[in-house]
Amino acid sequence: MDTRDGVPPREASRPSEHSATPPATANAAARHTALAEELAGAGRWEQAYQHMRTAVRLLHGQPVPDELDRLRREHAEAREQSLRDSLTASYNRRYLDERLVALLDDPLCRGTAGISVALVDVDHFKQVNDTYGHPFGDRVLQRLVTELDAGLPDSAFCARYGGEEFALVLPGHDLVDAVRICEAARHRINRHPWHELDPGLRVTVSIGVAHTSGPVTGLERLVGMADALLYGAKHSGRNAVAYQDERNGSVRLAGPAGGRRSIRWRRLRTDTRL
Repeated sequence: MDTRDGVPPREASRPSEHSATPPATANAAARHTALAEELAGAGRWEQAYQHMRTAVRLLHGQPVPDELDRLRREHAEAREQSLRDSLTASYNRRYLDERLVALLDDPLCRGTAGISVALVDVDHFKQVNDTYGHPFGDRVLQRLVTELDAGLPDSAFCARYGGEEFALVLPGHDLVDAVRICEAARHRINRHPWHELDPGLRVTVSIGVAHTSGPVTGLERLVGMADALLYGAKHSGRNAVAYQDERNGSVRLAGPAGGRRSIRWRRLRTDTRL
């Protein structure tokens, strides 16, 4: 044995009897990996994950985990895309419904602060589409969502409720906070430089803000309350935020609108308490 300088010869090049994967095992792992790819492409993520786990076990820690990580990442991305509105990139109705159900069962939303939900509708949006066309209207909605998102707290989110109507969900925010946040959003939209899109364009929104700090018998009731208040804002001159005073149950308009307008009670339901 050559032991020059007291250093034994390197033996790293000698393969270990356990280092090589038998051909049958490698082929089986490859089949599971191929199946996982096919299932992932079809959106059957759970089955794809199981096949990748089998492949990893067969290969005893060879570099297949990288493929598993990729599948998990693609699954997460596909899930996120399925919950987003393709036009505005806000959350969609599916996410709104799922998240609200979860939040209404969350003990944190049944405390003193509770949860607030606001419905936002673009005033006279049909006129925008009729005057400028639907592609132009799409650009208006994209800018609108940017302004709605700009002032939302970390725990809150915006979702497209349908058409030109959006929902703002504010977990852990009492009515005073929610009205302040919504009035600020209304003001930003009112002051937005819409003339950049067209010199004659002006866009405003009406908002109805509902709040609860106790158990809710149904999701529809909370959203229905916000919708009734939105109706009140619309029929009291638009470009306003309407809410229900928790002390006496009266419906009020926030900010400057409250000093110059009154709520039109005709056809507006007054039994909006949860």
